[in-house]
Amino acid sequence: MTLRRIRADLHLHTCLSPCGGYDVTPSAVVARAAELGLELIAISDHNSAENAAAAREAARRLGSRAPMVLAGLEVTTAEEAHLLALFEDLGAALTLQAMVYDHLQPGENNPDVFGDQIVANADDEVEEFNPRLLIGATDLAVQDLVGRVHALGGLAVACHLDRPSYSLVGQLGMVPPDLPLDAVEVSWRGDPDQTRAWVAGRGLAVITNSDAHALDQMGQAWTEYQMLAPTLAELALALAGREGRAVLGLGRRGPGEG
Repeated sequence: MTLRRIRADLHLHTCLSPCGGYDVTPSAVVARAAELGLELIAISDHNSAENAAAAREAARRLGSRAPMVLAGLEVTTAEEAHLLALFEDLGAALTLQAMVYDHLQPGENNPDVFGDQIVANADDEVEEFNPRLLIGATDLAVQDLVGRVHALGGLAVACHLDRPSYSLVGQLGMVPPDLPLDAVEVSWRGDPDQTRAWVAGRGLAVITNSDAHALDQMGQAWTEYQMLAPTLAELALALAGREGRAVLGLGRRGPGEG
């Protein structure tokens, strides 16, 4: 196989996430990703991976046009910072999900405030409504959480460092120097150079993703990688800049662009 350019968006929400619309079903997200030419995506709902299996089934049905679907979670740490946990093994993602649920802030979701949290299947049918407070934080410190992600074979990415809330920089004023992250993310509105400055000398890849909670937000941002194939192992090599794999560039959709 030959190294090639692969476009990815590793931060996509579905109708399971608070504020995700009813139309953001796993199958709709996969279909839209295919339309956008994404070859690698991650379903990264807030504190849960319950819609990842449906997205994978939707991709299987779509066939050769479908992106590879990673199972992810956007976990809120005890510091109230967001961390992307990315897995190829669905079982590992669900193991982390069980840990997150055990450490999640107590209480139940209020649909009138945060919206319904829909667990859907690949046929766009509602399987159940997740009652947990997925919008809330866990009591897992970021250092502990990164360790758990790595122990399960996953990758850990600090989310949207440029945002004043729910980011390590926003909450702590810095990225802890001893935190063994695999990459850091800049939001589609943020300044990549500023994000690189926050992790200067750390050898950490800076990537961007759409963080889409709606179908029309998909395609706002993406990252292109040089890899053999759209897999987690290849992504890990690209983020580390090893064996010819690399982060090639960050893509943004300009105002008014479809």
